[in-house]
Amino acid sequence: MTPTATGTPRTALGWKLLPASLLSLSAPPLFAFGNDALGYSLLAASVATAAVVDRTLLRHLAIIAAGLVIISLVPLHADLSISHMALMGTALTLAVLVPWVISRYAYREDIIRFPVNTGRKWPLAAKLYLVGVIALGYFILPAYLIRTGVYRNWPDASDPEIFWRLFLGVNTVGIWDELFFICTTFTLLRRHFPDWLANLLQAVVFSSFLWEIGYQAWGPLLTFPFALLQGYTFKLTKSFTYVVSVHLLFDFVLFLALVHAHNREWLPIFLY
Repeated sequence: MTPTATGTPRTALGWKLLPASLLSLSAPPLFAFGNDALGYSLLAASVATAAVVDRTLLRHLAIIAAGLVIISLVPLHADLSISHMALMGTALTLAVLVPWVISRYAYREDIIRFPVNTGRKWPLAAKLYLVGVIALGYFILPAYLIRTGVYRNWPDASDPEIFWRLFLGVNTVGIWDELFFICTTFTLLRRHFPDWLANLLQAVVFSSFLWEIGYQAWGPLLTFPFALLQGYTFKLTKSFTYVVSVHLLFDFVLFLALVHAHNREWLPIFLY
């Protein structure tokens, strides 16, 4: 049996891929299609098959599944009422905290990390990439939001209080995305699969979540590559700070584009 880049024989890798794929495939029905029965069934099948295939994989898929279940218990649409923001914020916090606590204190592992101060300076290419992210957001996001009409999935921020709540919500969810999908899901999957495969698996979950948040219509053509790039960027930089910087810069342009889409006379800096 030929070993893979992770040191796992290819035959064993094929068997491990089944439960991991079931976990990833649970995300579209849970978050995109609103079919909880199918989503939970796939999650249960994922954990059950992992129990047969590999006990370490079982532990890791189980805590990812726990996070997904927690997220699925609350509606994820952009309701900016205080009660909904508190409910969603609690669920998102628990979805990150529960896997981390179980991994660290029950499994006695030090796998899930959120590296902020890596001590490494960002090279010129990394800085130029940040500029490129802003440019891509500027050209893509207004066209996507306005042409498809999906900007209506977010509330009109004409009211000053809603304006700041939208700003807070967009940025908070952006940070959380990196905590759960990259630092938790991608990191755990990398223990069992080559980086490219782990990245594909997490990107399915990432983009499914973003669909329910509001990135609908042809949004997956935008969010799936973004999820892959974030995973690849984290692999290269090993820096939570950097991937969050990328995400928040993109989301800042998103925020401005949403304000403009609802009120075209505001922020006439966009082409649409």
